[in-house]
Amino acid sequence: MKPSAPTEIELKLALAPDGPVALCQHPLLEGLTPQRQTLINTYFDTPQGALAQAHIAVRLRQVDDQVLQTVKTAGHGGGGFSQRQEWEWPVASLALDTQGLAELPPFQGEASQVISALAPRLNTDFVRQSWQVVWQESHIELALDQGEIHSGGYQATICEAELELKKGEPEALWSLALALAEHVPLRPSDSSKAARGNALAAQHWPLPEATTPAQWMHRATLALDAYHDSHSAEHLAIAQTALATLSAEPSLTDEEHDDTETMRHALEISNQPNVAYGQAALAFAHRLAYQTALR
Repeated sequence: MKPSAPTEIELKLALAPDGPVALCQHPLLEGLTPQRQTLINTYFDTPQGALAQAHIAVRLRQVDDQVLQTVKTAGHGGGGFSQRQEWEWPVASLALDTQGLAELPPFQGEASQVISALAPRLNTDFVRQSWQVVWQESHIELALDQGEIHSGGYQATICEAELELKKGEPEALWSLALALAEHVPLRPSDSSKAARGNALAAQHWPLPEATTPAQWMHRATLALDAYHDSHSAEHLAIAQTALATLSAEPSLTDEEHDDTETMRHALEISNQPNVAYGQAALAFAHRLAYQTALR
């Protein structure tokens, strides 16, 4: 079977420890019955981390009595929002379908040489509750993931929600996320589970340089992702500095400046995602995404 390559469009949100309860009790989910699954995932890479360097993820996922092989490319976006190519197909066992990999665009040319060296590198095991939500004439799958990442002898907690667009307009993802943020302590997250696992094993969380508002927002978001997994006050301080720099940006509108000030103040009183931070961060990131779409 040759897998198709749809574009995955999603918005990723990190939740505070009390976020899952608040999410499950959100009025928008009233009357909807979630599907509950235990997902056991193994990610593969070369010993030198060739796939991580290329921002490609190869995963085997065991769900119920089925095994799925998935390949994802680097995402484009920010503020939790991303678009990427994704190939997924069923396989017979918990062994990589290397022939299937060799047929995919990411593994053409020189990249084909890494396939034989792929080996298990990290695991993410979590329980997923998912709701099928119809919102603004769009079909969105809302998934709540709770579990752990195990990588290089270290572990980190998974407590996040993903809004994946199944049919409709990407604008609906932002609108739904903002509606959830009215009651749920959350924030945008720009780090995939695979990227988090790679950083965890290396005990190194590289952060990009920034010069534009979008880049400063991305740097702050990644620093908060790093703080969640590293528990290092240095990463929290980097996020605060990025937001302070962002707040001083003269090109911001009054609304954008208010959002950055709200984010900065919220971080000073709470190191966890909270409602004030989530609402302001999503509103700001949404405006950035809208401006990018207009260009």
